[in-house]
Amino acid sequence: MSKYKMISPAVPNVPWQDKPENHEGAPLWRYTENPVIGRNPVEGVARIFNSAVIPYEGKFIGVFRGEQVNGIPFIYFGRSEDGLHWTFDKEKINFVNEKGESFMPKYAYDPRLVKVEDTYYVIWCQDFYGASIGVAKTTDFKTFTRIENPFIPFNRNAVLFPRKINGNYVMLSRPSDSGHTPFGDIFLSESPDMTFWGKHRHVMGKTSEWWESVKIGGGAAILDIDEPSRVKYRCENFLLTPETWYEERGFVPNVCFPCATIHDSETGKIALYYGAADSYVGVAFTTLDEIVDYIKDHSLVREEDTELGIR
Repeated sequence: MSKYKMISPAVPNVPWQDKPENHEGAPLWRYTENPVIGRNPVEGVARIFNSAVIPYEGKFIGVFRGEQVNGIPFIYFGRSEDGLHWTFDKEKINFVNEKGESFMPKYAYDPRLVKVEDTYYVIWCQDFYGASIGVAKTTDFKTFTRIENPFIPFNRNAVLFPRKINGNYVMLSRPSDSGHTPFGDIFLSESPDMTFWGKHRHVMGKTSEWWESVKIGGGAAILDIDEPSRVKYRCENFLLTPETWYEERGFVPNVCFPCATIHDSETGKIALYYGAADSYVGVAFTTLDEIVDYIKDHSLVREEDTELGIR
């Protein structure tokens, strides 16, 4: 019987590997057959990484950052029977506008994939006269219809909450400037319709810890269920850091970039998917009880974290 409740559908075929007997540290252990996606995964694509996956009709699908051989990133569609072995469409996802006409971004990377009610949303970083957030919706994974960009430049890395809060869609994002600079605080925004966004709130900022002193990285936090701009618990230790060859060696070395989980509400099992060294995709495992207890036991919440996030 789980100590905590996971509010999500059961996924009895969640990818899984038991924790090694000699495992130490944070309760997150790597799949021994990592990386699950290697170099040159499909014709014309040199590397896939920083991607998002979900269970779908008893199997698994995902949207994947594919770095083309010309260096321009786009989003590709992938399928898997077991969540560990993947095949990909050769052609990038063809996004369309509301009229059904092709409407492709100049580039697209670091996608997330979230189901809210009966619609799936893909969120990614793209050009909007500067780096910003793009969004598309689908109900069948055949037609991907773009909707309004939620924010003006500059913004990178956004994800929707999987349910409405007080009747509104809620999105986390990381405003930035035009480069890879020390802009890393996480903000929250609300929308009644996925078109107009407001009620912006600060959630959490960087700290003096080396692994989140520039941008917030491989840690974890638990947010208030009704006011998610307030942080209830924030782990003072990192959960995942580059340690293996596929995390330390690659196009951008020493990177672990978590993007998605597949999780089973019946057992509490969680499979975490992450980009490694901007070159591979890895999987790590944990359980709901273990990870929540670890975050609570190693929590260091600062006064700024507990604020509503408005000034």
